[in-house]
Amino acid sequence: MTDEPSRPGLLPSRRFLLRTGAAAAALPLGFGSGGVRAWGPGPAVPFDPGSICRPAVAEAAAGPLKPIKLAWNATAVCTAAAPLAKERGIFAAHGLDVEFVNFGGSTEALLEAIATGKADAGIGMALRWLKPLEQGFDVKITAGLHGGCLRLLGAKSAGITDIAALKGKTIAISDHASPAKNFFALLLAKAGIDPETGVEWRQYPADLLNLAVEKGEAQALADSDPRTWIWLKDPKFTEVATNLSGEYADRTCCVVAMRGSLIRADRAAATALTRAVLEAGHRVHADPEDAARIFSGYGGRGSVEDLAAMLRSQHHGDRPVGADLKRQLVLYGDELKQVNVLKRSTDTTKFAERVYADVLS
Repeated sequence: MTDEPSRPGLLPSRRFLLRTGAAAAALPLGFGSGGVRAWGPGPAVPFDPGSICRPAVAEAAAGPLKPIKLAWNATAVCTAAAPLAKERGIFAAHGLDVEFVNFGGSTEALLEAIATGKADAGIGMALRWLKPLEQGFDVKITAGLHGGCLRLLGAKSAGITDIAALKGKTIAISDHASPAKNFFALLLAKAGIDPETGVEWRQYPADLLNLAVEKGEAQALADSDPRTWIWLKDPKFTEVATNLSGEYADRTCCVVAMRGSLIRADRAAATALTRAVLEAGHRVHADPEDAARIFSGYGGRGSVEDLAAMLRSQHHGDRPVGADLKRQLVLYGDELKQVNVLKRSTDTTKFAERVYADVLS
């Protein structure tokens, strides 16, 4: 992967620096003055979180905070930026009083809640949201939050060690519209395996996917952290691929989105919320242990050590906005057309322009 400047002896690539600069431009003035790790695993350089938040919190406290309802899934570790922003005063620093609305159900219900004003914004997976957004929900994506968190695990006993070995096999999934199914269907298609006829996708309750493989009813499973990370600790499983594999190493996974009416009526609030979540994502990247402790307090599954390891394995240092994010949305759109998730007639460039809102410039 060419964009990993933290590897010993490598300098940052031009693309990484450009992307980092774009993300930094989306953050408040003065943010990032403390030391942080640039990318990937390894010890973070110590920094003082208070130096980032205290001046802004003091300023925000002088006036009333803007009430915002943020929809999220409290079981998804990839949304750890949300509770961190609340507990470390980042939302307040941006003049926001954020109330969480936990949606563990269907994405369509979450997006409908945002579109109809029951929630103002949400954090979720791009590959779960793009199909409903194609259908016309008045919800706009304003930023990418991180890459990673989807994993395809194979049974060692079945010899599933790469994508090619899945031909003719059964893959356990939690539902047929899941981001994991959508993403790994793309990898199957790229490997020359028809994702509709070349494998069988079999649905099970999310917490029982590993048991389906252990019983031999499936030879692989596709899902998201924290479940997949915890199951990977079982020596019966091997990691076949993730949504950071190969050409997807710099692709965002989770996104921040808001109701269109909020952006039109109160752009300042939309901007503040986007900046706050981006800043919190930076803090997750710089101090995953702190983020894990906070997320654990909100009911996150797994030990703090496991949760921190999950966060380090995800690319919370990569938060695309602007042209870079629109480029990624176009790529996802083109790929989802190939596996019959989006309509073949959809103009993905126009689609990306329609579903993305630049609230930072």
